[in-house]
Amino acid sequence: MIDYLAVIRSESARFLELVRTTPMDVAVPSCPGWTVADLTWHLGEVQHFWSRIVATLLTDPDAVDTPDRPVDSALADFLAEQSQALVDALAARHPEEVCWSWYDVDTTVGFSRRRQAHEALIHRIDAELAAGTTFRIDTELAADGVDEIVRIFLDVDNLPEWAALDPHDATAVIAIDDGSASWAMELGRFRGTSPNSGRTYDFPAISLIEPPVRPTAILRGGAVDLDLWLWGRGPLDPISVEGDHAVADHIRAAAVQATQ
Repeated sequence: MIDYLAVIRSESARFLELVRTTPMDVAVPSCPGWTVADLTWHLGEVQHFWSRIVATLLTDPDAVDTPDRPVDSALADFLAEQSQALVDALAARHPEEVCWSWYDVDTTVGFSRRRQAHEALIHRIDAELAAGTTFRIDTELAADGVDEIVRIFLDVDNLPEWAALDPHDATAVIAIDDGSASWAMELGRFRGTSPNSGRTYDFPAISLIEPPVRPTAILRGGAVDLDLWLWGRGPLDPISVEGDHAVADHIRAAAVQATQ
């Protein structure tokens, strides 16, 4: 079982090591338009928000105070404070306790633990890409990351009443090459107009299904390569695509939409 609190501690600590030794004006290649300063502020702001949500089990995100962005030279110290506050808040609460979450299916503290572990991991990779250093990812954590992005970010099974998934008559399987896990999905487009905002949506999407007999494509690779590719932090090259390569483009486009 993955110790998400330990992951948040270690990934945040590694992130801090990197940003304390990398100039704040260096560009982050995996986050176009961002510098190391922007990346540090982002992770600090995210961890600030979730530490407040969890600490008092808030059910209204608008109740969280908005911090002022520190000057660049103080950003690392700000992040260090927020990382510790997040770990303390999560450690003080039982995983089954309920608090606000953007993911209506799971509003537990346990969801926040998992989500913030992967948030810290992905942004640690961003920091290493900016610093030009190599990185390592635990294979079990990467497999869990693939499951998280596919099931929580990409799967549109829980559609609002005003939306629909228009199928493409195409299916796919994403499989870890050691045979430990796989995910089957139907491709389509999320379409609809929100009655609240009036905004019209039309973007690539997927819905998880039972494994098809003959999928349109099978994407097979190591857990780390799949996790990096789905998050846009690694290329498709190490992943084997059997069948229609356009399926991979669709899944990646859906991931961009879901994680922006």
